[in-house]
Amino acid sequence: MLPVVQGGASPERLRHCFVQTRLRFKSVEWAAEYFMGNTTRFVNGPPVPEVEVEEQKVQAPEGLQVIEALLYPASGNIPDRAELSRQVRLLLARSTYYRKYWSELPLGLPQIADALRLEVFRVTTLGISGFDAPLAGTTVEEARAALGSVAELVQLLDKQSLAAPFFRAADAELAGVRNLDGFDRLHFIRERCSPLSRALLQWQLREGISFLADNRLLRPQAATLFDADAFDPDAFVAGSELRSTPLKAQLGKRLFYDPVLSGDGKRSCASCHRPDKGFADGLARNSGLSGSRLRRNTPTLLNAALQPGYFYDLRATNLENQAAAVIRDPEEMHGNLARSLKSLLATPAYAELMGHAFPGVDVYTEQHLQHALAVYVRSLSTLSSRFDRYMRGEPGAVLGVEERKGFNLFLGKARCGTCHFLPLFNGTVPPSFQKIESEVLGVPDQKGGRRPDPDPGRYALTPVAPFLHAFKTTTVRNAARTAPYMHNGVFATLEEVIEFYDQGGGAGSGIEVPNQTLPAEPLRLTGEEQQQLIAFLSTLNDTLPWAPGRG
Repeated sequence: MLPVVQGGASPERLRHCFVQTRLRFKSVEWAAEYFMGNTTRFVNGPPVPEVEVEEQKVQAPEGLQVIEALLYPASGNIPDRAELSRQVRLLLARSTYYRKYWSELPLGLPQIADALRLEVFRVTTLGISGFDAPLAGTTVEEARAALGSVAELVQLLDKQSLAAPFFRAADAELAGVRNLDGFDRLHFIRERCSPLSRALLQWQLREGISFLADNRLLRPQAATLFDADAFDPDAFVAGSELRSTPLKAQLGKRLFYDPVLSGDGKRSCASCHRPDKGFADGLARNSGLSGSRLRRNTPTLLNAALQPGYFYDLRATNLENQAAAVIRDPEEMHGNLARSLKSLLATPAYAELMGHAFPGVDVYTEQHLQHALAVYVRSLSTLSSRFDRYMRGEPGAVLGVEERKGFNLFLGKARCGTCHFLPLFNGTVPPSFQKIESEVLGVPDQKGGRRPDPDPGRYALTPVAPFLHAFKTTTVRNAARTAPYMHNGVFATLEEVIEFYDQGGGAGSGIEVPNQTLPAEPLRLTGEEQQQLIAFLSTLNDTLPWAPGRG
């Protein structure tokens, strides 16, 4: 591509070469992402600055997505050929690492099998949403290239070729797509991607290829992304001794509903995380103990374990630390865990529960209370919505026409799925599900306002420019139950949220947000399409088997 750039080729010629380059990358994406992720994030990472949090350093973006933005500007012309040439040279330099790595490292069959199934999941969650090629419009061609490369390798490894028909069916459906807006992604995922990933799992089992034993959120043995047990709520615990047990959850549940953990003995965790409100509270911002409003909206705890970071500013990396921070916060609970522990151990019922939950422990500590609460929150993981049951093919689970259209908008024109990733619908990035995203949306300080909310977000903890007003991408599962929305609760309804996104976030609404990560261009959703999105979101309401109380 570099000679074409340096030769002063026309924009059309440059874009053609770019598309061919992307397709070639997609043909090795399964290996590049799996074996050389650190290099690949600079080859095909998002076109936003990369922040090294611990060092508080900012790495300028580079790679294919940056080149795409240079080649597809809103004006239609290519304004900066010098920068385009520089980015292509950077891309070439990064690409040489692949050849060196793969020529020297023997690839084991378990790793290859794992990488191939993850590539199918990558196409399912990121590829067909246009996550990494939003401007070029090559979503379908790239999905074909990615799946085609997997098919070629599986054909060499699968002696019975039992997966081949599934690859052919997926390719044929993609080949029949005439325009992206008409692409029935729901059908493609349910009827093509999921059967394909099942076939690859069966091949791995039939050939006796072992599964990797690493601890991850998406279980290595998951047949599809929508299996009821595909995700492990204990994936982010620090050690095997911290894995959940029913008796720990029983203790944690009782603590959750007991105000004994608060400083004044009047507020429990359930005071703000109410089961009847989807484990949120239904308020824009709850009241602090002093009577003033808390800084931020109360998020749902449903499926909170299925993410690697907590609080809107991601300041906690596990649920144990999250629980302790809330209890100690002078406005939220103003509790003292050491004092509460002493009181609880003096209560026979609690002393008995502690003994059952942590057998063989001679000295209980504050960490045991934190852990019990965290285990209870992990027990609130449930991927049991009507949408999930439909994707699993369970009898009686159906989606209506408007709901199906809403899903296809979610993953297509409305671009919701490029931040709220399938199937968790939060910011935990598939298919590895090890990192969670934050975004700068330009949320106003009040509905219809022209000033950004003053909350600095992640910037308060890591003072680098990209993190100013950056907040965690939260789940839209159970969103129909957990109004109001955004970190400050500024929007009371889903209609208001969708209108905000449709306008292009804060920047599209006239707010000055120089570091906004949400595209400022309007989505141009019709009123009917906005209602279809809301209809789909209602299918993400999980079944809630938990009854309040101290049981």
